[in-house]
Amino acid sequence: MSMFSIGLSGLNAAQNALNTTSNNISNVYTPGYNRELTILGQQGATAGGVQVNDIQRQFSQFVASQLNAATSSSSALATYEKQISQIDNLLADRDAGLAPLMQNFFSSLEDLAGSPSDPAARQGVLGTANTLTAQYRAFDGYLQDMQEGINGQISDEITQINNMSEQMATLNREIALARARSGEAPNSLLNQRDQLVHELSERMDIRLNIQDGKSYNISLPNGQPLVAGTNHYRLEAMDAPNDPQRTVLGYRDSGGNLVAMPEDTIKGGTLGGLMTFRSETLDKTQNQIGQLAVSLVTGFNEQHRLGQDLDGNQGADFFSIGQPQAYAHARNTGGEDIVGASFDAVNIDQLRATDYTVRFGNAGDPPQVFRKDNGQQLPADQIEWDAGASTLGFGGINLEFSGTPANGDRFEVQPLRRAAANMESQIIDLDKIAAGSFVASSGDLAVSGLRAEPGAFANGTAHDFTLETAGGVTSVTAPADPNEFTVNGEPYIPGVGIVAGDRINLDGIEFVVDSVPDDGENATLSLSIAASGTGDNRNALALQNLQSQALVAGRSSLSQAYGGMVSDVGNQSNIVKVNLDARQGLTAQLKAVQQSESGVNLDEEAANLIRYQQYYSANARVIDTASTVFDTILGLRN
Repeated sequence: MSMFSIGLSGLNAAQNALNTTSNNISNVYTPGYNRELTILGQQGATAGGVQVNDIQRQFSQFVASQLNAATSSSSALATYEKQISQIDNLLADRDAGLAPLMQNFFSSLEDLAGSPSDPAARQGVLGTANTLTAQYRAFDGYLQDMQEGINGQISDEITQINNMSEQMATLNREIALARARSGEAPNSLLNQRDQLVHELSERMDIRLNIQDGKSYNISLPNGQPLVAGTNHYRLEAMDAPNDPQRTVLGYRDSGGNLVAMPEDTIKGGTLGGLMTFRSETLDKTQNQIGQLAVSLVTGFNEQHRLGQDLDGNQGADFFSIGQPQAYAHARNTGGEDIVGASFDAVNIDQLRATDYTVRFGNAGDPPQVFRKDNGQQLPADQIEWDAGASTLGFGGINLEFSGTPANGDRFEVQPLRRAAANMESQIIDLDKIAAGSFVASSGDLAVSGLRAEPGAFANGTAHDFTLETAGGVTSVTAPADPNEFTVNGEPYIPGVGIVAGDRINLDGIEFVVDSVPDDGENATLSLSIAASGTGDNRNALALQNLQSQALVAGRSSLSQAYGGMVSDVGNQSNIVKVNLDARQGLTAQLKAVQQSESGVNLDEEAANLIRYQQYYSANARVIDTASTVFDTILGLRN
């Protein structure tokens, strides 16, 4: 090969190297760009010269996969942390929180107990009650706005994911065509595709499979395909089949049916962070706020009905509260639905801050009830199913069905989710605050759980209830007419006997028999309307004492339950922040590794630019020398 050819091959190589270096420099700030190198090789076996073997992209699939996984986790935790910090700030606010308002309310009851007939003290109770209920409603509204906001964000994320999956399929097609035309894919298309995988990882956790080392196939963690070669499969935002207020991720099955994915399918990326926050923290906090509100309202109303107002009447319900929500599953085969849902005041201590799933089996079998927070099934002795009346009681709530649901039917029950939304004070007239005592009781019969229904003592002003034990059987001797009272909600059957734990209702007054008399003995409980006056503060004191009683789940006072909720959210927020810092640190390290291999270093490229300029000049000098030699040879003939 001549010097001209050798020099020309060098010029071509130098030109390509300069172009590659220039391209690196110009794309130093382009997201997803991978540094390129010009790979040179000797031309031919013996002829001499140089050739450009490849413009090689500096890309490591192993490092990229690790970085994408770390990015997905970091994005999920960052989204989770952003959401939970809002709740943490709301609950922990000493001025806007519920703790000071509940304290003010019970302090006003203390003032009422000190001056039960003072209009100022009574107005203070109503004022603090209205402020407290308004704050409960505000908390519920704020959390519900977050639920609706997350529904919107999930829909937006799914739209972006669908756009990216469509772009991915398009790039697979363009890369395949480029390979068919030239044998190699353009590095720019490969960069775009890898950057798209990275951006998709920020939105959700995905699984990447490279088919034949060329085409990218993307699938969800459960194996559902998202991109397969040049085909893409759209995801859809849909209402959860068990809760129409909840947006979840759906896909079309082979039959074209829209199927909801389990919410824990996606854990990574922004989408996973939103869903995890909703299921782990937001749902729980809404239920805890609802549990606090229902416990306060139920306990306060029960005690208020045991009181007497300034007009000499039995106290009415002081607060109102929202009722449980229930939804039939979209795929139920029966046509039955839940037509009534209410709280069970008698068993309100069984109320827990969780949702439930009710599943029906074979006809005649009681339904199965599962807690949503831990997945555990409630024991059979905690479920009361009346097939004849189609009523179900569990966990401090009662449900009424339009009929007996079919085998396999499921229902979603949310006892507390929106209970605080309808919490309001019912008392407007100052005289209607029942500060005095309404029910007077005496006798040697051991009872507990005394409560008065609305309209108690409708059939008299005083009643005696007497138990007598003979031959090991305890019977009721007064009142003599069994129609005047009930036992555990059912008519009394003489001869069956009364046992400890039975709940008696006598003219609207309920109580639990703690123990029955010994054989051959009797015991009596006397109930009557208490003598009261404007200075009677007995019920006001009892209302004030509710502050320290275990009203919440039968375990905690109101302040303890609220403090536990604040601590729970605070601890979870701290855990998320710690995990986020650790994951971001790992992501930064992997990013540094990726940049060290694939990133553009301006100093290095500037040095290469000088080097390849000299390389170009030297090869030009070779051609110039070859021209001089050639001219000299031609000059010899002259």
